[in-house]
Amino acid sequence: MADDQDGSDHGPRKLSKGRYERELFLMQTELVKLQEWVRSEGARLVVVFEGRDAAGKGSTIKRVTAYLNPRVARIVALPRPTERERTQWYFQRYVEQLPAAGEIVLFDRSWYNRAGVERVMGFCTPTEYQRFLHQCPVFERMLVEDGILLRKYWFSVSDDVQEQRFRQRLDDPTRRWKLSPIDLESLTRWEDYSRAKDDMFVHTDIPEAPWYVVESDDKRRARLNMIAHLLSTVPYHDVTPPLLDLPPRPPSSGYRRPPRDLQTYVPDHAAELEK
Repeated sequence: MADDQDGSDHGPRKLSKGRYERELFLMQTELVKLQEWVRSEGARLVVVFEGRDAAGKGSTIKRVTAYLNPRVARIVALPRPTERERTQWYFQRYVEQLPAAGEIVLFDRSWYNRAGVERVMGFCTPTEYQRFLHQCPVFERMLVEDGILLRKYWFSVSDDVQEQRFRQRLDDPTRRWKLSPIDLESLTRWEDYSRAKDDMFVHTDIPEAPWYVVESDDKRRARLNMIAHLLSTVPYHDVTPPLLDLPPRPPSSGYRRPPRDLQTYVPDHAAELEK
């Protein structure tokens, strides 16, 4: 079970919203600098986000990418494999998503599906699972040897907090889509997932690509801790962009906009709120 982080005597005090948002914005500013360094240096950065359902991976990715250029920083959240993809080398569809020079790829779940949900739920055979444990360290060493910056984060959440977040999603129509029957079944398979994670770490927590565990019972702390660590592990520096000046607007050449009734405008819904 993850450490208690509710502000009691057994855990750190919860961050205030104001302090959290100020620090988050400072870090997001640094992430923009990191992005510009990646682009200017032609670096390739891969960040893997893994953890239990409702551990806070998605909300952290959202904060990481909030101010980044989507042409540079890309989120990959692959659906279940197609029938054709099931016949490919397991890592093949993930290789297609790896960054080119000057790109950042953030995996919202990754090839580690095989070591987690696929193993626990029986979606792969024991042979496929053992082959993954053998090949994964080799695969990741190849990525690092080729110059890819690979960072792997495991978001750790306690069973009580996970259940609480599941209940909140059930009651929230804007987040209910995040739940599936497989997600809910993870509550009854807590220890199975724990053993799967422990076995995965034994085989894949390698010096070339170590796992970094993020305590995520407190989402605010988890986001700040993860981003701060990522920034500390990449040797980026401030790449000052060229200064831009707004050109003077040229004088009118007689252009007139067409009458409004020739175009279709969306209804003014906002005006209805003022009544």
